[in-house]
Amino acid sequence: MFSGELDIINMIANSGPMVNFVLFVLLAFSVGSWTIIFIKYRYIRKAFRESALFTDFFWKSRDLAEAYARSKQLQGSPIAQVFRIGYVELKKVSQSNALGKSGGNPNESLPLGSKFAGMDNVNRALRRAINTEVTRMTQLVPFLATTGNSAPFIGLFGTVWGIMNSFHGIGLRGSASLAVVAPGISEALIATAAGLAAAIPAVIAFNYFTQKIRTIETELQSFSADFLNIIERDIIAVRGNSG
Repeated sequence: MFSGELDIINMIANSGPMVNFVLFVLLAFSVGSWTIIFIKYRYIRKAFRESALFTDFFWKSRDLAEAYARSKQLQGSPIAQVFRIGYVELKKVSQSNALGKSGGNPNESLPLGSKFAGMDNVNRALRRAINTEVTRMTQLVPFLATTGNSAPFIGLFGTVWGIMNSFHGIGLRGSASLAVVAPGISEALIATAAGLAAAIPAVIAFNYFTQKIRTIETELQSFSADFLNIIERDIIAVRGNSG
């Protein structure tokens, strides 16, 4: 096994400049892919864990202010981030309605229904927040798809180039024996193996992260709808009590 590893190292060292350049490019793709895989795996695992904690706290809490304070402690939760933006927009709408209805006196109390008159603003803020969180989660992930799609062809290019050099060497030597052809072809095939080694983990990771991000996006949409329903129920309850 150790001898085989030395043979591979020797073949890479004895490869032509173009094949070595191809291997260097594939190495850069592989290192970049594994870096992204490590970063995104930690990020998404933290997002799931903290989102579960926040969601559990949110449904047990009776006060949105308590949920808002808790959301500040869970910076890695996309759901907490969306709730915080929606809550801030809700407070702005409530304060704006209070100032408008009370003639500029913020201390004058108003019916709850008038404070929640800007549901469209809250809904738009929630949609923007969801888009922002999804964009943040998908950052760098397309590079994995690029690696998975391009690395095999880059490796194939190195292989074709190496085989071309091997046949050129055959023409110069005037011999086509296996002993002459095999070393050059084996060196060239290393580029194909390197391309597959870079592409396969990238494709697997891309599919995994895409599925996880879609799951989180669905949870964000569901939470946003539930949050808006809570606000609407409060409006209806207040109107019913006032009637």
